[in-house]
Amino acid sequence: MTETRPRRSGPGGGRTWRRNTLAVTAMLTLAAGTVAAVPAAAEESAGGPTASDLAGNWAPFDRCPVDDPAMLDADGDELAALCLASSSESGTMTIGEKTVPTAGTDLQFGLLGDGVNYTTVSPAGTGIEADPVQVPGGLLNLMCPSDIPILTPLCEKAADSSLNAVTATVEPAGDPRDFSLTAGLSAGQPIVTLPIKIKLDNPLLGGNCYIGSDDDPILLRPSNAAQPTLALTRYTPDGTTDPTGVMSNIGLSGADQVDDSFAVPGAEGCGLFGALDSAVDSQLGLPSPEGANSLVLHDATTTTGGFYTPANFTPDQGEQLADHWHAAHSD
Repeated sequence: MTETRPRRSGPGGGRTWRRNTLAVTAMLTLAAGTVAAVPAAAEESAGGPTASDLAGNWAPFDRCPVDDPAMLDADGDELAALCLASSSESGTMTIGEKTVPTAGTDLQFGLLGDGVNYTTVSPAGTGIEADPVQVPGGLLNLMCPSDIPILTPLCEKAADSSLNAVTATVEPAGDPRDFSLTAGLSAGQPIVTLPIKIKLDNPLLGGNCYIGSDDDPILLRPSNAAQPTLALTRYTPDGTTDPTGVMSNIGLSGADQVDDSFAVPGAEGCGLFGALDSAVDSQLGLPSPEGANSLVLHDATTTTGGFYTPANFTPDQGEQLADHWHAAHSD
């Protein structure tokens, strides 16, 4: 249902956004195209609609943090609020000598920009959602064989398929940062920093086995491997496609996103009192330095949405964006 909010009065500040139109939005989206997600546990945002609940062209932005105070405060003139969603259906992450496939992924956050500089606004809970993946070879591949005496009976037990399966789930270890518009206009430059940690689930590893942590995260800095293909869709506030609509989505597709610059810290919390940390580290070669690891996300698709001309909706562009987003939520 539409939520009515009080409108601010008074003129905008008259800075960069006053006459910006599609050109600025297109540049923003080219930069955003490198911001793909890495695999993570699915977690619904509190109180937000699911993707199927949002009408028409609003559908990609089911977790856009439109009600965040910073987004609501955007006036459309000095600062404009937009939504971003980026996804990839497949890819790989290599840590040392081990390579694990990535599953379907989805990263969403809000963007605040003045036409030159942009900051990210994370949704409640997490901006990263994706399916967990099975580690090829399971525990036998992750820790066995090993010359550590404590592992001999565990490796024997892992031969039982019910104990061998290991699920890897990438979780956020902090908010996205260092978003760069300029870097997004060319290949090979980091666009955003994504702090993550990898949870390994297996009965023998316990429920708190992680590679990376909030205090010592893996820092992914994805970049475009090539220039993506751009497509523009304009639509009305209710999500209906209309070539003269006041809203617009710019989609980018057809390019991989890559990173080979990140280091990976050692494992923590694996087994009782961390007794299996060294076994995981030994098999994966952890800690693993920069240059020994890589991420590839295939055919990433990114959509950036908001007002086609934000400056036309001063002084409360952020509040109007939130109103339209809520109105697009079908009961």
